[in-house]
Amino acid sequence: MTDRTPPADRPRPNRRFFSRTSWPEARFLADVLRTETVGGGLLLFGAMIALTWANSPWESSYAALGAWVPWPGGAALHLDLDLAAWAADGLLAIFFFVVGLELKREFVAGELRDPRRAALPVVAAVGGMVVPALIYVAVNLGGDGLRGWAIPTATDIAFALAVLAVIGSHLPQGLRAFLLTLAVVDDLLAITIIAIFYTADFSPLPLLGALVPIALFGLLVQRRKTWWWALIPLAATAWTLMHASGVHATVAGVLLGFTVPVLRGKAGDAHGLAEHLEHRWRPVSAGFAVPIFAFFAAGVSLRGADLGAIVTDPIVIGVVAGLVLGKVVGIFGSTFLLARFTRAQLDEDITWTDLLGVALLAGIGFTVSLLIGELAFGPGSAAAGNVKAAVLAGSVISALLATVVLMRRNAAYRRIAEAERVDADRDGVPDVYQREQG
Repeated sequence: MTDRTPPADRPRPNRRFFSRTSWPEARFLADVLRTETVGGGLLLFGAMIALTWANSPWESSYAALGAWVPWPGGAALHLDLDLAAWAADGLLAIFFFVVGLELKREFVAGELRDPRRAALPVVAAVGGMVVPALIYVAVNLGGDGLRGWAIPTATDIAFALAVLAVIGSHLPQGLRAFLLTLAVVDDLLAITIIAIFYTADFSPLPLLGALVPIALFGLLVQRRKTWWWALIPLAATAWTLMHASGVHATVAGVLLGFTVPVLRGKAGDAHGLAEHLEHRWRPVSAGFAVPIFAFFAAGVSLRGADLGAIVTDPIVIGVVAGLVLGKVVGIFGSTFLLARFTRAQLDEDITWTDLLGVALLAGIGFTVSLLIGELAFGPGSAAAGNVKAAVLAGSVISALLATVVLMRRNAAYRRIAEAERVDADRDGVPDVYQREQG
């Protein structure tokens, strides 16, 4: 499946997967990768601090910090939350707002606007969620952990793209675009799962009330009004009412992101409003909101724990197997079957080994997996603690395996790029993107 037969000797396929995208798409992807590299490093830093603190002699102070309620008088609106809950419900709303902007952009001006190009990442994302869920259910069938079936279905955008940016500087751009699009579709499906299956004590009136500030927010942004003194209070009101309805409050962030227009309003506009807001809020999401959530969510204490019981816990086995094995089988297998039945081939610059590395990378399920674990079993429960350990272990294993595969492929692509650069310098042929810009 990794045949590198010269292109001239290959039969011409009906269509190719992961083909090179346009220059604006490549530039957007490069901006995303640069931001997520820093954000992924901060996410990892926050998780490492949490793990170190939670397993130190001062672990009680870590638990007390997460359990501190800064606003005990907010019970009427269900806002008497501790810091850990504020990180999961409040700060992650910023993350999901950026996800909403990404989704809107992909559907309007990105890979998902073309049904033929969208088919592959959508099918791969669905396969990468169904197979891990089935593996988890098979392991936990008949047990108490079945409620956590969706934990291994999510891929962490920040973490996965950060690892890819560090180890894959010379990997084909189409492969990077595939991972980004797959992760975005994955997030959309994960948000849907959270809204449908992990909503407790549903109240329709606050939900209907949340639609009013969301509609007003959408009216302002559609008119290109970016008044912070109006948009931020509307967003906060929508979040508060969504939280009071019982639907996870981060869904408000996605809906607000969906209201933002993607295309330029005037001929003189340098960027669409969605891209403008994404550039403004992505650093806040990747550099602050997600790392703080990781700090409060990843602090599982193993001091005095029965490691044998944790390792043999069906919840732990299901999560780790779902992330490490299920993601690979789901993504790689669905892509292979789609290629088989549509008689399509990979782009000539990409091999099935490259796809295997990306499928492994998708097994990093940090942020959303931890969130679903808390929603499924409740913060502070023994099962939730085991979920944290399982998500961390599965994500680390997936990242290490992907690193081994992709670093070898990256080295090969680096040698090819250096050879092509020498030939281009000798012949005076400009880079393909330079030609597109011109």
